[in-house]
Amino acid sequence: MLQNNAWSGAVMLAGIACNSWLLAILAIAGNLTGTLTALLAGYSIREIRDGLYGFNGTLIGIAVGVFFKINLISIVLLIAGSGLSTLIAGLFNRKSKLPGYTAPFIIVIWILLSGCYFLYPSLLITSSAMPASSETDLFAAFCFNLGQVMFQDGSLITGIFFLIAILINSTLDTTYAFIGAALPLTLALIIGTDYTSFNTGVYGYNAVLCSIALADRTKRGAIFAILSILISIGLQITGMNLGITTLTAPFVLSVWIVKLLQNTLSRVHADTKSCYFL
Repeated sequence: MLQNNAWSGAVMLAGIACNSWLLAILAIAGNLTGTLTALLAGYSIREIRDGLYGFNGTLIGIAVGVFFKINLISIVLLIAGSGLSTLIAGLFNRKSKLPGYTAPFIIVIWILLSGCYFLYPSLLITSSAMPASSETDLFAAFCFNLGQVMFQDGSLITGIFFLIAILINSTLDTTYAFIGAALPLTLALIIGTDYTSFNTGVYGYNAVLCSIALADRTKRGAIFAILSILISIGLQITGMNLGITTLTAPFVLSVWIVKLLQNTLSRVHADTKSCYFL
């Protein structure tokens, strides 16, 4: 959740454990694999210490526990996928003008899901239909908007742990995380989404990440953060309607769009100033 603070990470791990000990263990496994891969690849020790090569592996470890039956094959996929995510993250850090964020995680999980769908479908967990909700639960939706960032929709307290973890590191990020989790509540009610998806945080977790990624103390920054949130919600709804496992792709795409817009506006502003002085 973009927090460069070890204590924040520890509290998040505790939050995951409150929901599922298995997912917490898989998160650690993915983190260690990604980090070890970075060490073996000779990546910057400072970047490794800052967790830049572990968080995608962490998400992959959790995703393996969510999408795949746990056996020897899925553990091999976890190790291979976490290692691959580190190599992809290394390419983003060195070759891309845009931050990779969770793109390595998204790419790897899409590859694993597609491969298993065609080659080993029995490894995939068949998602069971959740009991239909007949009304909104704003508190549950708020907590799960935070928790679903790491696939945690089984415990309300996990979302609270995540918010506390962010607060340990940054009050600014906490404010934006709160906005990111709260704003989709109103939007989802307005556009009339189904209550079940709404209550389980499906529409809000990307918004939380967008808000934190673009956290800024200026009004301009707040506007860009809100714009990114709106784009991410639209992408999430579109992806779900198309039957796509969106993961955090709406977050990455919407932040990329906004950052490109920011860069374009900055260049236009700079050109305008140059013309003025000429």
